[in-house]
Amino acid sequence: MSGMFDVVVVGAGVIGLTTALRLQQAGARVAVVTAEPSAETTSSVAAAVWYPTRTRFETRVLDWATRTYDEFARQAAHEVPGVVMRPTRMLLRGEAHGVPWWAAAIPDLRTLRREEVRAPFTSGWAFTVPSVEMSRYLPWLQQAFAAAGGTLIPRRIDALEQAGVWAPTVVNASGLGARALCGDTEVRPVRGQLVLVANPGLHTSIRDEDNADGYTYVHPRSTDIVLGGSFEVGEWDTTPSPATAASILRRCTELLPELAGAPVVGHLVGLRPHRNGGVRLEADARPPGRVQRMVHNYGHGGAGVTLAWGCADATTALVVGAVPPG
Repeated sequence: MSGMFDVVVVGAGVIGLTTALRLQQAGARVAVVTAEPSAETTSSVAAAVWYPTRTRFETRVLDWATRTYDEFARQAAHEVPGVVMRPTRMLLRGEAHGVPWWAAAIPDLRTLRREEVRAPFTSGWAFTVPSVEMSRYLPWLQQAFAAAGGTLIPRRIDALEQAGVWAPTVVNASGLGARALCGDTEVRPVRGQLVLVANPGLHTSIRDEDNADGYTYVHPRSTDIVLGGSFEVGEWDTTPSPATAASILRRCTELLPELAGAPVVGHLVGLRPHRNGGVRLEADARPPGRVQRMVHNYGHGGAGVTLAWGCADATTALVVGAVPPG
């Protein structure tokens, strides 16, 4: 069986699928092995608005974020399912000292004038970013992968070297799974709870990150609005908490009174694959077992969608040096 493919990608979330597509575009024969269908990955729960949530500045991270922004903007222009450019407002409770580090990735970020915000906010930023509806986008990624000759292998592995049975080169895009698969204790879940309400006609995403009661955001989509959220480090429980849901609804309605009385249509919990040292994107100096080359691409926390295409480019660059042209 080994050698049927040039590369096997472990993980079918947004990181695994974007990487698989870029590898195909570079000429590789690619398989994706996944323990669960894409519809059950963390990515499927993501609010999926481009924004480097809780991500520290690094030159390479800005590059990944910029490349991803540009790719989604291109996809939105080509009407790829689930991808739209959405006006966004980030509201601040203190003064805006300059612009955020990620502003360099965005062509239209501007500082809000004081008269454009109301108490308790003092300033903020307005910008346009890609918004991705994962229930439509993940199937599109999978179909694009299959249409280019990709193979999806539904199999749970418990060690990365097991993936070597399918290909000599392995890409580890296992997200939270990397904690067990390669013994990376820096990887831990950051629990995020969301409330979905019917959309009464809102278009603009709004964020209030300084809210002392918790991380607060309102992200409209085509038929619903994602209300959030929570950022609970080390929590593995995926059952929605009624108390957290009530708090999210209260904070979001204070932020946007138009939400009062909007019918609740769902509750979701996702576990962000956070990594203390930031994203691990590198070739493994000592690949395990029969694997000839291993490249890791995991630990994106809440910024998986924001960094996905840039990380796919970087991962492909690391792999392509080792894949003979087929």
